[in-house]
Amino acid sequence: MSLDPQTLALVRIAAATATGDESKLRNRMIAARGAGVPPLWVEELLLQSFLNVGYPLALVAFGVWRSVAGGGPVQDGGEPIAHPDWERWTKRGVEACAEVYGRTYHKLMLNLRALHPAIEALVVVDAYGKILGRPGLDSKRRELCTLAAIAMQNAPRQLHAHLRGALNTGSTRDDVDEVIAVVEDDLSKERALKLWEMWADVRERALDAK
Repeated sequence: MSLDPQTLALVRIAAATATGDESKLRNRMIAARGAGVPPLWVEELLLQSFLNVGYPLALVAFGVWRSVAGGGPVQDGGEPIAHPDWERWTKRGVEACAEVYGRTYHKLMLNLRALHPAIEALVVVDAYGKILGRPGLDSKRRELCTLAAIAMQNAPRQLHAHLRGALNTGSTRDDVDEVIAVVEDDLSKERALKLWEMWADVRERALDAK
């Protein structure tokens, strides 16, 4: 096993968040606390879940977390969302997004602009600058949790991108193997097989690129 128990526990919460199953969420959050996952990591995961699974499911997960953890949000290591720092968000967003997408970053920007001119700023500034570039959780764990959440959804292009993104942010192929083995428990056999097939393709391409 290459990933530490705390990271795997976090990944399990990310997958459960995408399902909206409160019982599953509660059990996995309790298990994460037992595994010694820092509460700040959970808070940051749930914040990025607004991007990965949408407001309704993220709010459900936050409600369960508050009942499990008790008390208010953890502030140490985080930062306020509502502050007028557009230039820093933009710079941080470009850096974080480029780390995830690697050599395909500029192609991504062109594709986003082609969809709608407002989407580039939403992705770079709001998603990566405001949320995914926050302190409190490193980019490797953030991307593994993003991968887990996206795997629960019918979004093959985004899933393919985040399989690559996991490698771009420092995960090994064995790390990704472990994450997929964790999330396949929440998938149908057909969906799990497609996930493994897609990962085999990405993994082979990554080996060829060495």
